[in-house]
Amino acid sequence: MGWASQENGALLALASGKFEVFITTDQRLSYQQAVSKFSIGVIVLMAKRNKLKFLQPLVPELLRALMEVRPGEVRRVGV
Repeated sequence: MGWASQENGALLALASGKFEVFITTDQRLSYQQAVSKFSIGVIVLMAKRNKLKFLQPLVPELLRALMEVRPGEVRRVGV
């Protein structure tokens, strides 16, 4: 998609309208961006580290959050 170099605000703007939910491990995103102004839900994965073995246990809670998150809302999953 060519979005790798985009900053968080621009990334959310690009994803809005194309996706329903933005999943990230960037715990600062919801404090740095006015997520409520975007038409996309945000799920922040809260793990000790951003390695697969720490993220995998979050999958059941992530699946629930995917069904519940609404546009402009931030859900935190995990620790």
